[in-house]
Amino acid sequence: MYKTKLGKWFIPVVGGLAFVYLLVPIAYIFVISFNDGGKSNLQWKSFTWNNWANPCGAPGACESLGSSLSVGAIATLIATVLGTAVAIGLVRYRFRFRATADLLIILPLATPEVVLGASLLAQFLNLGWDLGYWTVIIAHVMFCMSFVIVTVRARVSGLDGRLEEAAADLYAGPMQRFWKITFPMLLPGIVAAALLSFAMSFDDFIITNFNSGTFSTFPKFVYVSAARGIPAQANVIGSAMFILALLIVIITQVFAYRRRKALAAQ
Repeated sequence: MYKTKLGKWFIPVVGGLAFVYLLVPIAYIFVISFNDGGKSNLQWKSFTWNNWANPCGAPGACESLGSSLSVGAIATLIATVLGTAVAIGLVRYRFRFRATADLLIILPLATPEVVLGASLLAQFLNLGWDLGYWTVIIAHVMFCMSFVIVTVRARVSGLDGRLEEAAADLYAGPMQRFWKITFPMLLPGIVAAALLSFAMSFDDFIITNFNSGTFSTFPKFVYVSAARGIPAQANVIGSAMFILALLIVIITQVFAYRRRKALAAQ
């Protein structure tokens, strides 16, 4: 009886403490974004709405944010297209050195970002390329592809091949089968992979710092600003991005719930 009661309360309490631990830094960033701290935003002085009314008040804040959004969007698009194709090929086809391909896909996930960033830097310098916008995109595609492949591959493995066989029996061509049957079933996994890829790209600092030269992204802006006190506008942008991501998750869950409810009603 005692063990049952202990187990009943232990998991919720530990889970709640874990969520609090994860959300405390986010709550701190949100609260400090309303601080009227001037150039240095390390200590609380007074409450103000000015930071949210003028998120571009800190020099370079919105420019670096735009750079991160641009890099993240392009890198996510390329990594998602290539990663989806690779994931389908790995699941659907048998070929020599498949185990080697699996190992090469996992390596970027297991390799420390310092090693990966330094290796890419050496490669770009040996090729004589100028560090900047495109070298950052290439670097982000390199490590985002592995996350896309792993995510989409799990979705491909769970597909029911009998649906495609049925479409083939109804004289549907390969392209029709893909776009009408395979792609709609893969879409949730592709969207999840794209969101994960964008988050990894937007958040990355180490690899970007190695391969960006004078090009600045939002994580670089925050790092450079930390030497003189992170401006409140950086906290505003960070809080806004978190709220936006939270809204996307909520909207996605609402649509998924309505879809399941509609299917159950049928």
